[in-house]
Amino acid sequence: MHNYHYEDGLETERLLTRKLVYDDYKTWSAFFDEPDAIQFFTFLKPTSSEERAKDWIEKQLARYQEQRYGLQALIDKKTGEMIGQCGLLAQDIDGKIELEVGYSLFKKHWGKGYATEAAIRFKEFGFAHNQAESIISIIDVHNIGSQKVALKNGMIRGKQLLWHDMNVYIFRVFK
Repeated sequence: MHNYHYEDGLETERLLTRKLVYDDYKTWSAFFDEPDAIQFFTFLKPTSSEERAKDWIEKQLARYQEQRYGLQALIDKKTGEMIGQCGLLAQDIDGKIELEVGYSLFKKHWGKGYATEAAIRFKEFGFAHNQAESIISIIDVHNIGSQKVALKNGMIRGKQLLWHDMNVYIFRVFK
């Protein structure tokens, strides 16, 4: 896998992506107010939604800076609204750096195919730019919605492991 500073502006039928900026925490803090959306984020510190959002955004900005990819804002082309985040992430799995496609959407946008649409686009980007021979998604064993997205993205469920104190499956697709 290469260190790659990828640009924003990826496009799908209904979505545009852009890099996050610090002020996005104001919008993203509402994500942490949704118990269903964060139920699988067991690593979250017990703090306010605003503090969680600031921490989340700062981590993505650091990823950009360090050329470790990072999540991007998903923008609805029709409304201009941020509906969630998706992107490539360099992750350490059992001591090996793997390329992950990760996604999180505001609950009101679940079930509309947005996560699948975005995840497929980022997977295609990663493969088109020879970033990795395979791309993974790390998904909590109980997160059926995200598992369905991974399957629609052509991934196959692989090993189960404890990762950051979460019981997860590693879904994988090869180039």
